[in-house]
Amino acid sequence: MSGSSSQGSLHALADRWLPKLVLSPTLAASLIFVYGFIAWTGWLSFTESRLMPRYEWAGVVQYQALFENERWWTAAANLGLFGGLFILFCLLVGLLMAVLLDQKIRAEGALRTIYLYPMALSFVVTGTAWKWMLNPDMGLQKVVVDLGFTDFTFDWLVNPDMAIYTVVIAGVWQSSGFVMALFLAGLRGIDDSIIKAAQVDGASLPTIYRRILIPSLRPVFFSVLLILSHIAIKSFDLVMALTGGGPGNSSDVPAIFMYQFAFTRGQLGVGAASAMMMLFTIVAVLVPLMYMETRSAKRV
Repeated sequence: MSGSSSQGSLHALADRWLPKLVLSPTLAASLIFVYGFIAWTGWLSFTESRLMPRYEWAGVVQYQALFENERWWTAAANLGLFGGLFILFCLLVGLLMAVLLDQKIRAEGALRTIYLYPMALSFVVTGTAWKWMLNPDMGLQKVVVDLGFTDFTFDWLVNPDMAIYTVVIAGVWQSSGFVMALFLAGLRGIDDSIIKAAQVDGASLPTIYRRILIPSLRPVFFSVLLILSHIAIKSFDLVMALTGGGPGNSSDVPAIFMYQFAFTRGQLGVGAASAMMMLFTIVAVLVPLMYMETRSAKRV
């Protein structure tokens, strides 16, 4: 009797502590390599660090230098433009493709795979491919001119006023398939009886989607906005592969600004300050979204 009770207590102890022991290395790594380095970067942003870290407190001098730098404001404006258009078009294209595939058309599996394929590529590959396609000397412009349309021009890649829009095009091509998959999963999770009841009441298919199905996708919209906002704010590899931040600084974004100032220009403190501003931007987007989603969930 005592042996079985001791064995049961050992099992209970193992059930209680084994998950914690298994998860503790991951938790420790996250605390050190994520939150620990965030705190370290935050401290460096209040020092006079340049080529090497310095830990003497210097106040907000690096933030003052950052805000007085015109290139930073160019990068911030480009982020606002790129992020807004990127999120908007990914939502529109992804939702439209999801609605079309939700009609259970032929070759749905093949089309879904084709739409999702760009997401399997890295942003470096995407940027390089679109750089070839948009190059005026070897891409779309050359192909159309060779077909006989000699007045056709599409030089956005080398046009300082339009270069940032090429990043939007490549980003939407890369991510809209992923958005489509999320919306399609949400649509397929809605009870068919709701649709049938609406059809019995005489509602047309566009009305069903506009008044019933799409409003039911609120949690999916929240997830998509969160993911796309995070992708837009930390965008680096796509811009570097496609435009390199150019021509000049016309397509510069905060991630490129941070990398170049911290690691190639020997201004570690300014780079750390720009990294913290990117973090604050993510928090400024994340907190309101989570608050609105929490309030809507409580109302339900």
